[in-house]
Parts: sequence; structure tokens; C-alpha cells
Amino acid sequence: MLEVRGLAKGFGAGPPLFSGVTLAVERGQWAAIVGESGSGKSTLLHIVAGLDRPDRGEVILDGERLDYTDDASLAVWRRAHVGFVFQAFHLLPYLTVAQNVGLPLALLGVGRAERERRCLEALAAVGLEELGSRNPGTLSGGEMQRAAIARAVVHRPALLLADEPTGNLDEGNAAAVLACLAQAVKRAGAAALMVTHSPVAAASADRILRLSHGSLADMPAAPGP
Repeated sequence: MLEVRGLAKGFGAGPPLFSGVTLAVERGQWAAIVGESGSGKSTLLHIVAGLDRPDRGEVILDGERLDYTDDASLAVWRRAHVGFVFQAFHLLPYLTVAQNVGLPLALLGVGRAERERRCLEALAAVGLEELGSRNPGTLSGGEMQRAAIARAVVHRPALLLADEPTGNLDEGNAAAVLACLAQAVKRAGAAALMVTHSPVAAASADRILRLSHGSLADMPAAPGP
């Protein structure tokens, strides 16, 4: 489970970007954070990932508190426990799709045979099992994002993070990517957190929260039919 307790972050002498942010996300649960541009959504996500440091507060994953004082330890922790899906895909153009997907396993020292087996499994789960030998530049935007999802979950992370994962996609590809994300969260049993401007993307999550005026709160559930 992901726990965020009393998180605060500011820049310069002005008011904090957010303060006292508290959040709990269970394994297998997908939470979406919405809010205006500049509200701090991506900054919050980066702090949870250990890519940025809070002014106050703590982030705990499966009982382990992140130590923001040691960048090297944070990098090792991220490699083992976090999967990240970016808006811009960030696939390496000089590697094949399968090699991109297998990169987290290679960094963890997983042997070649096991790495190839798990890559094929991850690619099949997102419908790209026939495209592993291709160069990422030959894929459509939707296919590249699905490959990025496969890469994010291939090492079975406890925490899956997504930053505007449908921001560069048309409506059809966005829907396919959101379906893949939902399936990946359940299959990996990860605690998942997504930030998005898209109401459609947010509605795909199990839970929606709004970051506004420095505070994070659950949005009321939509009324039934």
C-alpha cells in the first residue's frame, strides 16, 4: 500500500504549492489526481516517485519510508519498486520494442531467458506480442504508449505511476491505453496513481481526487443512473 502523510512542497518565498497532503492507495487500486495547470499534480507524483524532495511529510510504500537524503538509494529503490508511464513515452530509439520493455529487468540483473519470457508476457498483455522486434519509431502513438505500459509493469512493481498517459493520444488510442492501464494495475496488484487533465482518463480510475489551492481531497462519486 502507498501512504502519503502531511506532504508539503513550495518554491521560493511564495505560498506552498501544496501542504498537508495525505493519501492512501491500496494494492490493486487506481487513483487519479486532477486539478488546474500549476496546481502541483506532477510535482506531487515526482515526490511520490522519489524524483523530487518534499519540504515536509513522508511517503511510505509497503511499510518502507522513502529516504530523500540519499539519491543513490532512491534510484535503487525506484528501479525495484516503481513503474512510471510518461506522456512522451520515453522509449529508446536504438533498442527494439522488446529490448525497451526488458530494460527494467536488465537493470535488476534478471537473466536473459527469464527476461525474454517476461517481456513476451508483458507485450502480449498489451496486445503487442507480434511487434517486439520492431523499432519504436515504426509504432503508432497508441502502440508506443502500450509498450511503455508493458515496460512499466514488466518487473512487477508495487507502485505504478502515470503522468498524463493519454496527453499525446487521440480519443481512440487514449481509450485503448486506459483499458491497458486498468488491466495492468489489477494484474500487477500495484498501488497506482495517475495525474491527468482529462475527465475521460480520470473517470477510468477507481477513485478521483482533486488537488486545488494546496489541498488534496476525494471527489464525490458520480450519482448512479
